[in-house]
Amino acid sequence: MSSSMIIGQYIPGTSIVHRMDPRSKIAIIFFFVVIVFFANSVMSYGLLALFSIGSALLSRIPFPYIMKGLKPVWFLVIFTFILHLIVTRQGEVAFSLFGWEVYEEGLVQGAAISLRFFLLILVTSLLTLTTTPIEITDAIEELLGPLKRVRFPVHELALMMSISLRFIPTLMQETEKISKAQASRGVDFRTGSFKDRIRAVIPLLVPLFVSAFKRAEELAMAMEARGYQGGEGRSKLRELRLGKLDVYLFIVFGVLVIGLLLTRS
Repeated sequence: MSSSMIIGQYIPGTSIVHRMDPRSKIAIIFFFVVIVFFANSVMSYGLLALFSIGSALLSRIPFPYIMKGLKPVWFLVIFTFILHLIVTRQGEVAFSLFGWEVYEEGLVQGAAISLRFFLLILVTSLLTLTTTPIEITDAIEELLGPLKRVRFPVHELALMMSISLRFIPTLMQETEKISKAQASRGVDFRTGSFKDRIRAVIPLLVPLFVSAFKRAEELAMAMEARGYQGGEGRSKLRELRLGKLDVYLFIVFGVLVIGLLLTRS
């Protein structure tokens, strides 16, 4: 289970994407989430897919590994596509499946929304795969720095997000260990009625929550023992600086935005 979930995991490397400033990557991802909803033609979706797949290749992370890690997301992508085929009743009838008429507009909308969802997950996953949790924390704190003037807890928010990303793989590994331990004791998670499956999940959730609360308590005690008092007066070992790679990234992204606007139907 842990090997099939890449969200929250970091893969060390020296690729172009790894060496970029984390603030640039977060800013690009934020604007990518915005512009992906402006695509409405084959060319515009092609540009977005080219940018996403190109970024994945530049990260030098094996593309099959990324696709394998996105396996849990495929269910949502396929479900979204099928849902549009069932719900959307506009346009001409494309074909009939088991007596149910599928319309052309349903095919178009289903493919567009599913592709958007996949590209968003792919690009956002590259952030955690190529950026350490500490770099993400520092980048978020730098980007939200102006909010400190209104007494917004920027450092605490960045720390919580970093800890959350850090513990996703840990919780997945813990879930895998508990599920194997329960299966060795005869608990069956896959067969039986829906009610029986719900009951079988309880022996999995209870120790998982207990372990999560225990880890949270140990982390809080460790931070308190080390005299953690928040971000006030703290210095940083590594200062974030924008380089040539970040400038090139913004130029490429600007070209992408212009191309997206020109190819809109």
